[in-house]
Amino acid sequence: MDTHPAAVAERCLRAAEDGTMTFPQIVGALIEAGFESYTVDFRRATAIYYRPDGGSIELATHRHEVPVAAAFDAPAVQAAIRDAQQLAPGYSYAGFCRRVMAAGCACYVVSFSGRRAVYLGRAAEFHVEQFPT
Repeated sequence: MDTHPAAVAERCLRAAEDGTMTFPQIVGALIEAGFESYTVDFRRATAIYYRPDGGSIELATHRHEVPVAAAFDAPAVQAAIRDAQQLAPGYSYAGFCRRVMAAGCACYVVSFSGRRAVYLGRAAEFHVEQFPT
């Protein structure tokens, strides 16, 4: 397998975690590297990047010390998303992750072709967020 896509996925994940790239920049870089989607699983502390040919790359993410809440609070997830979209003062990806986990988000899936992210709770509750235009 070409190592370039793996390097791009690793760079994008670390850039999200250290705040050196925005979500739109990350999406653009992943699309350019040939990915069609990715999933972040908070319970396993993994991110999986998917290619259209069926290939994938799994990377370890930062493990947050916040457990995923049992109840899914869609309005709290939406509020965290809005702060991320607006790069609200004090925003960080780590803070975003802690907020959505405390709101019951166990994982999220980002689809580039679908232009959306789906946030899932432990009991398969969900919130769909369309990419801003």
